[in-house]
Amino acid sequence: MYSTTAKASTQLLVSKRATAQLSRLAYGHTRTALRCPSNAAPALNATYSLVHHHVPRAGRYFSSTARTNLKDFFPPPDAPHVQKTDAAWPHPMQVPPHQACFQWPYTEQQMKDITVAHRDTKNWSDWVALSMVRLLRWGTDLATFYRHDEEVAKGLKGANDAVNNQRYTMTERKWLIRFIFLESVAGVPGMVGGMLRHLHSLRRMKRDNGWIETLLEEAYNERMHLLTFLKMAEPGWFMKFMILGAQGVFFNGMFLSYLVSPRTCHRFVGYLEEEAVLTYTRAIADIEAGKLPKWQKLEAPAIAIRYWKMPEGRRTMKDLLLYIRADEAKHREVNHTLGNLAQKEDPNPFVSQYIDPSKPRPGKGIDNIRSTGWERNEVI
Repeated sequence: MYSTTAKASTQLLVSKRATAQLSRLAYGHTRTALRCPSNAAPALNATYSLVHHHVPRAGRYFSSTARTNLKDFFPPPDAPHVQKTDAAWPHPMQVPPHQACFQWPYTEQQMKDITVAHRDTKNWSDWVALSMVRLLRWGTDLATFYRHDEEVAKGLKGANDAVNNQRYTMTERKWLIRFIFLESVAGVPGMVGGMLRHLHSLRRMKRDNGWIETLLEEAYNERMHLLTFLKMAEPGWFMKFMILGAQGVFFNGMFLSYLVSPRTCHRFVGYLEEEAVLTYTRAIADIEAGKLPKWQKLEAPAIAIRYWKMPEGRRTMKDLLLYIRADEAKHREVNHTLGNLAQKEDPNPFVSQYIDPSKPRPGKGIDNIRSTGWERNEVI
């Protein structure tokens, strides 16, 4: 009698949970339909269903760790009353479906049009920033056993032509090690800059004119890159130790440098993002040349599909790197532009509304992207 009652109670509890989940889902669809135009609601529901009901199960598709030792770095929390927790900060080009009619982050052609670029140094501040990036690049290459052929990344020759010229051949495992190390450091500058500008605004009791949001948004975006790669490989204790040391040194260095010269720090990040675009371009070239066979048909992790709203048919590893490269190119443009502005007076042009919308202006998208940044007289 007791077991029958317990079984019935368990079934009732499961039924209540399922009913609550269905109610929340229906409520979300209803809010979306009410906020969107009537003719857009069916298409939105179809797209929402495509993205959220056909996302593959999260898992590790490639790892440098033995299968018996794998563990999920961020498993779902033990919260039976919570259906899911959305990202507090969605992708910059994505509006959550429960808020409004959303759009795809980038078009395929826009991502393919991203190119390697370099901004020439114009003063001592630029020279210091570029020198520090080159020093950091040398240390990172040494730590991750990385070499690349710049002519391949720039499209001057094919990836297969670089095999005999490369000192080290990059494999899937080596690429992941490099990506994880780079992204664990890349999320630091935006957080440091946003934090210091936030405190500065509090001390001066004045507005920051939109810089804080963009900098924190950049830091969050870089962290999402890291979380995506952690779904594919688990770093060992040596890599974790290196990341710990690099983050400690880099954070304190950025903190002190931003207090002294914010302009130099933004130029530094702009040059750093130039290297990131170069690295991801090189990896994409390796995939296209067939040098990374495990990534030819590998599907991106579910966390990436949800974050970038990757459509059906464009969820391969190559597509994932195209999205990430586009993000890095945007960070390159943003920081080179911020490095051209008056740090305490000028508003953030990437969140500003202009009187004449017919002229090309900075924005959150990459349709009007400037690889070397916008000059001050163009935006202010």
